Amino acid sequence: MAVKKTEKNKKKQKKKPEVSLEVQDVQLNDPRINDYDIHLFKQGNHFHLYDKLGSHKIKQDGKEGVLFAVWAPNAKSVSVIGDFNGWDKKANFLNARWDSSGIWEGFIPDVIEGALYKYHIESSCNEYVVDKSDPYAFCLELSPKTASRVWSLDYEWQDSDWMKKRQEKNKLEAPLSIYEMHLGSWKRPEGNAESFLSYREIAPLLAEYMHHMGYTHVEFLPVMEHPFYGSWGYQVVGYFAPTSRYGTPQDFMYLVDYLHQHNIGVILDWVPSHFPTDEHGLAFFDGTHLYEHQDPRKGFHPDWKSDIFNYGRSEVKNFLISNALFWFDKYHIDGLRVDAVASMLYLDYSRKPGEWIPNNFGGRENIEAIQFLKQCNEVIYQNFPDVQTIAEESTSWPMVSRPSHLGGLGFGFKWNMGWMHDSLDYFSRETIHRKYHHSQLTFSIWYAFYENFVLAISHDEVVHGKGSLLRKMPGDNWQKMANLRLLFGYMYTHPGKKLMFMGCEFGQWNEWNHDTHLDWNLLDIPEHKELLSWVRDINHLYKNEKALHELDSNLAGFEWIDCNDFERSVVIYLRKAKTSGDIILVACNFTPEPRTNYRVGVPSGGFWKEVLNSDAKQYGGSGYGNLTGCESAPVAAHGRYHSLSLTLPPLGIVVFKKEGLKVSADG
Repeated sequence: MAVKKTEKNKKKQKKKPEVSLEVQDVQLNDPRINDYDIHLFKQGNHFHLYDKLGSHKIKQDGKEGVLFAVWAPNAKSVSVIGDFNGWDKKANFLNARWDSSGIWEGFIPDVIEGALYKYHIESSCNEYVVDKSDPYAFCLELSPKTASRVWSLDYEWQDSDWMKKRQEKNKLEAPLSIYEMHLGSWKRPEGNAESFLSYREIAPLLAEYMHHMGYTHVEFLPVMEHPFYGSWGYQVVGYFAPTSRYGTPQDFMYLVDYLHQHNIGVILDWVPSHFPTDEHGLAFFDGTHLYEHQDPRKGFHPDWKSDIFNYGRSEVKNFLISNALFWFDKYHIDGLRVDAVASMLYLDYSRKPGEWIPNNFGGRENIEAIQFLKQCNEVIYQNFPDVQTIAEESTSWPMVSRPSHLGGLGFGFKWNMGWMHDSLDYFSRETIHRKYHHSQLTFSIWYAFYENFVLAISHDEVVHGKGSLLRKMPGDNWQKMANLRLLFGYMYTHPGKKLMFMGCEFGQWNEWNHDTHLDWNLLDIPEHKELLSWVRDINHLYKNEKALHELDSNLAGFEWIDCNDFERSVVIYLRKAKTSGDIILVACNFTPEPRTNYRVGVPSGGFWKEVLNSDAKQYGGSGYGNLTGCESAPVAAHGRYHSLSLTLPPLGIVVFKKEGLKVSADG
């Protein structure tokens, strides 16, 4: 049992000679903190702190127990309280290390797996006394309770095949079709909509659905422990703990493992931009603003009423970068989608004049956050070169998805928020007015290759009174469904990787509600089941045709045939493969009037096979189309010597593949 530090042993500790750093190393399998750990910790370069801080089961002096360590530099005393000592504040004091690191540590024997605990902290700066959850805890008590749990992360992984090949699955040239979902409201136990499915119960259901639908990756809204369920996970308290609402850490490992075994990648939403002010969390941790800025003009977020991390503090960078690596290391995840990057980049984000502090150069850029993001991405890709980081960045900040050594932020991908806003605004308009807004369809190509984009129709577009995706569409019910099929077809053939929020794929009428499950009963209605079939088939086409994904981020993979027919609201373009030479022709008609004998110039003569048609009757369409395809004729059109005479269905998209044509993507 640790003994409270006295003034006498404080002096002894200060005289302890330093050990040469040259002969030290970070011992990741030993939670005992050594001098090299402290050296890296003070530098801001210790990125495996989850192996050192927190609670770890060890054997010391022949006794089994737990080693506790917590960073609280401004504490007068720190003790561990828990169910093993009757929550006695004076039973188990920790010792402050002699090296001015601010770390308190101590070994407590006979503490077992699953034990509940908190840190009782008395501040040296004021009379502040508080009981805090462990920032590095691997497991927390089921909300609304807030204690941490002693927990090991032992697990026998069975996903070696996936781990060997995931570089191919995650690379820039691979198809990425991401299904974004919230674990608590996707499905719920049959006959009991008030409770949740566990991680293990969800695993086979989700794997089967993903495989059937053709999605390549699932992206979970934040699974890290959060006290308020209604935050959807975006107000994180337990950064190193998957929420206990759906099971244990090993249960979540099982979910990831099961998905990997069924060839499905896993992306987690990650929130390094802010954290809630709940008393048991990170805020005002040791009676000072430890993780957050003291000045609210830098340290408090006005939109979310939460605290902002102090990215300029070495120990905070350690915490966040360690957390990013932790999910790759311990949970085998394949990507992090980083939330609210714009709020990190700009000091004046969502603030009025006088409510923010300029940087040292008088600008509004958050230099410390920029440096943090660059370093975080560098460290992730150095340690896990076969994963991806994805930025939700809503401004025109340059080179978000370019390497940091070239001046970029170092992300692998960036959400294309401009495409999303323009597309949804265009599709919400009555079709008779669309010709006046034609540029909303074509403008995205001007910047489509400046970043590695993901076209995201996310949860943010179907909540807070925005209406479901289906309700955004104009017209009667048939036209709404046709518009939605057209939107998805346009999305899947437009350059960029894909992301779709759960429920959009079968046309939810209601906005997403986290307090219940999706309206799966709609699949008993033919038009919803037909829409689901369309999304399935366009997903599989996207995956199987290299021309639709191989050059998503390269201008060589795209070519306009006609982007100027605003009078008839028609756009026609080509998608090209990098290696096979395959070419895909796409024609979209954004009005309910069918276009017959529509002349389309093509690169060469021959037969062009119609491989997909959103107006086919099997998808709920009216049946307009081109049968199996069309033979080109030596009739000039669109500056080309050959052309096709096509039928463009109402509110429809038709996709053709040139049979036998082998042309390089660069023309």
